[in-house]
Amino acid sequence: MARLPRLTVPGYPHHVIQRGNNRQPIFVSHADYAFFLDLLDENARKFDVAIHAYVLMGNHFHLLVTPQTDTALPQMMQAIGRRYVRYFNHAQQRSGTLWEGRYRATLIQADRYLLACMAYIDLNPVRAGLVGQARDYPWSSHAHYIGLRTDKLVTPHPLYWGLGNTPFAREAAYAGLVQSGVSAAQQEDLTQSTLRGWALGEVDFMADLQKRTSRRLSKASAGRPQSSSKGAS
Repeated sequence: MARLPRLTVPGYPHHVIQRGNNRQPIFVSHADYAFFLDLLDENARKFDVAIHAYVLMGNHFHLLVTPQTDTALPQMMQAIGRRYVRYFNHAQQRSGTLWEGRYRATLIQADRYLLACMAYIDLNPVRAGLVGQARDYPWSSHAHYIGLRTDKLVTPHPLYWGLGNTPFAREAAYAGLVQSGVSAAQQEDLTQSTLRGWALGEVDFMADLQKRTSRRLSKASAGRPQSSSKGAS
């Protein structure tokens, strides 16, 4: 069966996952994380992609982004992927592939899933047992959103600004949202829709979105994607 092209529609948030080949480490040292974030910042600006949230794990990473053109996201990911592989192979004195195939991505309905997706991303290190709280993990955008540091890479989505009228109110509201966690159903939907490349949204949203692209949006009918197999968080 022919592989569907990735779904990329400008102006909509997209959840992206990229993993190491055979789940091998893609970040080994502090310098690796820092270099990748510099690459992400440089190429997000170059290709006009807003980075709303991110987390870098040992063998994979997640991004929540809004590209401004049809080609912005694939161009950014290609540029980052190629440059980082050269850097990592040189640093580790290795050769060959680093990534597990092409990156996975899906488009999500912002008002239904964006804040949940941000919390899902922030909670990856907690689910993995690396830290007790999201605020303790250094390689994510979470600290920016709760006021612990300023991250030049991050562009908050309008839905984040709607959490409160002051910075303190927004930070407290978002911290509470992450503390409350993400339901098992939401976690499954966010993971599987991204790994499979199906859009994630309610029926009316999916019907409207289909008018903007010729690419199929779901395996079956519009609406909530089917969830049957397991993937990495």
